[in-house]
Amino acid sequence: MKLHTIDTGFFKLDGGAMFGVVPKSLWNKTNPADANNLCTWAMRCLLIEDGKRLILVDTGIGNKQDEKFFSHYYLHGDATMDSSLAAKGFHRDDVTDVFLTHLHFDHVGGAVIRSGEKLLPAFKNATYWSNPQHWDWAVNPNDREKASFLKDNILPIQQSGQLKFIDAIDGVTFTDDISIRFAYGHTDAMMLPQISYKGKQVLYMADLLPSTGHLPLPYVMAYDMFPLKTLTERKAYWNEAVEKGYILYLEHDPINECCTLQQTEKGIKVKETFRLDEI
Repeated sequence: MKLHTIDTGFFKLDGGAMFGVVPKSLWNKTNPADANNLCTWAMRCLLIEDGKRLILVDTGIGNKQDEKFFSHYYLHGDATMDSSLAAKGFHRDDVTDVFLTHLHFDHVGGAVIRSGEKLLPAFKNATYWSNPQHWDWAVNPNDREKASFLKDNILPIQQSGQLKFIDAIDGVTFTDDISIRFAYGHTDAMMLPQISYKGKQVLYMADLLPSTGHLPLPYVMAYDMFPLKTLTERKAYWNEAVEKGYILYLEHDPINECCTLQQTEKGIKVKETFRLDEI
């Protein structure tokens, strides 16, 4: 097995929304905002080369939405899905599986492309994986979250016949070396792949831990549907990561790809940060 970082560029989101009730005077030290109170975030996907399978975890925001939509998010950076795959010697047609942690637009937007008047799967040879509980949550969204669930990103996957579901059971096996963990605070039934790799456990954090700046337990995003549930989940996952020495793969941290955690007198803190290729 080989793991590859797939960068798809950066975007910006309101700092206050990203840190919830935490004052700017605190979070601005780790994730400084610009003059418009916007912070830069990565859209870092993961490519898993596993035998005959090439598994892509999440797809970034994509490029099919209109100019008005993208004007809200200030996309920047040179990396794209295609350029990052090419740098690893792959093409999108080589991808056999697209694993979607959840269906918010910055995680699933690149799963579908616009071809003329048609919306088609961006990975024509891949099986797309979600779970029935989250899928139903996304296609029948609540009023607070529905702006994050765009029909153009979601329904074409099902209409293509390429969609399959994973049971929403924590620890369910995806492959011999990949099990699926679940979190329910950010959105219903978000999936976190946990990968056995070089004798270590790599846990893909999705939006449970967007960046190292979000490590203090109260630093819960305003985007989270059930913040107290997130708080409980984060405490449990942080303790497990310390106890078992997990490597945490960070999807949105603009600087750090991976980190480990340690227990200190002042609570759980970052132990080390490093690139995926340094494992």
